[in-house]
Amino acid sequence: MNTYHIWCDLKPGESAPEFADAVADYLGEMRRGGAIEGYRLSRRKLGLASAEFGEFHIAIECLDLAQLDKAFEAAAAHREPISSKHAAVYSKVQNVRFGLYRDYPDQL
Repeated sequence: MNTYHIWCDLKPGESAPEFADAVADYLGEMRRGGAIEGYRLSRRKLGLASAEFGEFHIAIECLDLAQLDKAFEAAAAHREPISSKHAAVYSKVQNVRFGLYRDYPDQL
């Protein structure tokens, strides 16, 4: 399994519950379309993380890099309904950081 990680903060004035709803709407659509296997949204608790990680963390699971590529293509294609759902999430965040990790050791 490959996990694409996103760490971010909300822009001033943005609502955390509305952000969570937008993430569920967007990534739920991606999952239903087969572009991802699943996702998790979490929020930093008790300030226990370095500030550069951001307040929110999204972990997006893909079986392999081909599926991850499908997710990136869906987001970059600017076709509905994905385009507006992606914009509803991305417009709410700042200080975004990304990372790609895989299960280890590799499955043979």
